[in-house]
Amino acid sequence: MDIRRLSLVEGAAQARGLAVVIDVFRAFTTAAYVMANGAERIIPVGTVEEAFELKRANQGVVLMGERGGKQVQGFDYGNSPHEVRDVDFTGVTVVQTTSAGTRGLMLAGNADEILPGSFVMADAIVEYIRKRSPRVVSLVAMGWGGAEQSPEDELLAEYIEMRLNGEKPGFEAMREEIRRHPQGAKFFDKTQEMFVEGDFYAAMDINRFNFCLRLEPGKPSYMVKA
Repeated sequence: MDIRRLSLVEGAAQARGLAVVIDVFRAFTTAAYVMANGAERIIPVGTVEEAFELKRANQGVVLMGERGGKQVQGFDYGNSPHEVRDVDFTGVTVVQTTSAGTRGLMLAGNADEILPGSFVMADAIVEYIRKRSPRVVSLVAMGWGGAEQSPEDELLAEYIEMRLNGEKPGFEAMREEIRRHPQGAKFFDKTQEMFVEGDFYAAMDINRFNFCLRLEPGKPSYMVKA
């Protein structure tokens, strides 16, 4: 198995084989909670305009996402797993757009198969990859806004790579490193109101779910449980 470590929007465009597009803070952590709470599917889109267009075509869809960390005006939810963790999404189609994660899914179109990645699904992703046994695995850490590397995404890529190689990652040390970094510390900074402590704890709840998500190709493509 050829495991390739890639980063940011450039890395997403280079993804081949089975790609894991990683966005721990917070797109694919939020997506996992939404699917766990009964959503039928999540449609990722690249722009806010596309999201509103889908809403106009089907008033029943729920809009979720952010720009610059803040909930998009007119959306039902932002990009907070803590906000949605107790919301009943049974049977609902959710449209999601974020600065990094959903953009990465769009850019990874040259991959054969695409999985959204977050720590809450980490071992389920590993097991899925093992069962599929692809020749090439691309681990794409999307970072902050798809433009700046961040430890939570890079460390999840490291975690998955180590597990696939039969090694045992030290998640507690990873979590401490993420907590100390500005990308983790911002959730404990009361001046940054769009980031709450609950999001950090929700994102660091490793292997909370026994499923992973897969992007089903289509017009539009959509995420479902794998």
